[in-house]
Amino acid sequence: MKISTKGRYALRMLIDLAEHQNDGFIALKDIAERQGISKKYLEQIIPVLNRSDVLNANRGYQGGYKLAKSPDKYTVGAILRLTEGSIAPVACLDHEPVDCPKREDCITLPLWKGLNKVITDYLDSVTLQDLLDNQKDMVANDYVI
Repeated sequence: MKISTKGRYALRMLIDLAEHQNDGFIALKDIAERQGISKKYLEQIIPVLNRSDVLNANRGYQGGYKLAKSPDKYTVGAILRLTEGSIAPVACLDHEPVDCPKREDCITLPLWKGLNKVITDYLDSVTLQDLLDNQKDMVANDYVI
């Protein structure tokens, strides 16, 4: 499994919105500038997030985007599934039930199912709020004497 740029950038964009959730609607250009991501690339990610009611959008002057819910309601797993389609480590696990002609005799299928469970459980246990809290802890513990 390899997370694409689309998935990573979507996650960074949503973390940025979570960091600035009290600032109202945030312009895409501001997110792009802070994150060092092309505004054009973010414009390609927005429709995926809008279709899933992840964002609230406001057009015009003072327009932009903000999270539709609080950061603790968004899991990394859900965000990556929106942008990546699947986060399964092998293609045969993209569909449930497993749709593979060798599934009955596949000696490695239990291995891939176990790995998929570990990945899914972990990514579904981490929220945007957890990531923000971790960042705050890192900054708070970064001191020099």
